[in-house]
Amino acid sequence: MKSPFFIVSYFSIEYVSGLDDKFLKQILGGVLIFASIYFFCISDKIKLKPSLPVQISMGTLSGVMGGIFAMPGPPAVLYYTASEQTKERYLAGIQVYFLISNIIMAAYRFKAGFVTPAVGYVWCIGIVGVVLGAFVGAKVFKRIPNKILRKIVYAYMAISGVIALIG
Repeated sequence: MKSPFFIVSYFSIEYVSGLDDKFLKQILGGVLIFASIYFFCISDKIKLKPSLPVQISMGTLSGVMGGIFAMPGPPAVLYYTASEQTKERYLAGIQVYFLISNIIMAAYRFKAGFVTPAVGYVWCIGIVGVVLGAFVGAKVFKRIPNKILRKIVYAYMAISGVIALIG
């Protein structure tokens, strides 16, 4: 799933500098809401097999969303929640995916001039939330059944979409 992501996210990041932020947020909000409702309603019926066509399509979509919106997660999350049988395999796969994709996108953004001192400052503040979230998430993760975890993921995407639309 990673190869199309690398290529598409690079070109998407190059393209995004000429687009209006408000327009991008509205598109992102709509995509997140649509995807979350769609998968919330049919997630029990979807069984994605990790085939090459599925990986290429989800990697491409993730690359576009990562490059344009700095949010590669939704297609990857949808792919891993549908293709992995256990929540532990889901968590392992998505963590590796986010690690690699975020390192690559950070390098692309640095090259494109998007990494500024202000971005570094906000990153330092945000990392505190990431550490706290990882700690709390690890405690909660053990207690959540796989089926409920999927519903929580889809609800979180919908909430993120609404925030993007009104923010």
